[in-house]
Amino acid sequence: MSTSPLQEQHHPIAPRRVSFDWRATPLLWIPDEPTATHVINVLHLLLPAGERWFVKVFKEALPLFRDEQLLKDVKGFMGQEATHSVQHSSVLDHLAHQGLDTGPYTRHIDFLFERLLGDRPPLGVPVPEREWLRFRLSLIAAIEQFTAVLGNWVLAADGLDRAGPDPLMLDLLRWHGAEEVEHRAVAFDMYQHTGGEEPGRYARRVLGMAVTAPVLLYLWAWGAAYLLRHDPQLAARSRYSLREHNRAVRKGLLPTWRELGTAIPRYLRRSYHPSQEGSLRAAVAYLASSPAARAAAGVVGRAAVS
Repeated sequence: MSTSPLQEQHHPIAPRRVSFDWRATPLLWIPDEPTATHVINVLHLLLPAGERWFVKVFKEALPLFRDEQLLKDVKGFMGQEATHSVQHSSVLDHLAHQGLDTGPYTRHIDFLFERLLGDRPPLGVPVPEREWLRFRLSLIAAIEQFTAVLGNWVLAADGLDRAGPDPLMLDLLRWHGAEEVEHRAVAFDMYQHTGGEEPGRYARRVLGMAVTAPVLLYLWAWGAAYLLRHDPQLAARSRYSLREHNRAVRKGLLPTWRELGTAIPRYLRRSYHPSQEGSLRAAVAYLASSPAARAAAGVVGRAAVS
């Protein structure tokens, strides 16, 4: 019997209960780079609600499990995603304390995940309960393709180091990015395990990506425009500019369009598995050196001894 990529190279998935104190972090945490700062800050707008939704959908799917090892990985994934949601929410609180209210934007994101993608199809659309669950799992697997690509990018983003960013925010991004690479295959394995690609259902993977990619692009552009327009420290109401975005890309402050775009055809190859995405070795190495992850491990270690 053939061995799956998950079985060939298993890496245990476990949450790290990190925490951050944002009081000394400036609003423009990449100095003199408002566009790059706020394009990345869109993560804080999308992830709290999005990752709570991941956990909710995964809980719905748990009764379908027949693989004990995958179940352990999924529970570790859920713990990691819950921690991500909490820590990105803390950044939103910090932005609000600095005069940047994100509520008018994040209310739309909450509506998207809680109502449009809730436990029942919106507007009474006649989709069987099991099919609606599998469709949402296909969306999560597609989203996780992009988070793995972004995680791999931020771990190697020397341009960010050269720009002199706030070290705490950079650690948040790299800790989160490393965990995205670490659990990059779990959502896809769960989607397949619960019947996402049973015979004749490959089109569901295509549909999941066809919905995810344009919606993410739209939400990201809208979020960056919102943050730039409402940043109280900018001299005038700034607008999101593709030219400024591309300038930040050339400086290595943002991933290239090619890096993001080529993730789509890779994901749509029938033979593709997310274990091929990014460098697990680099992710694990960063998690071993991350100040936040090391502090969390120290707290756990002291608690175990006491």
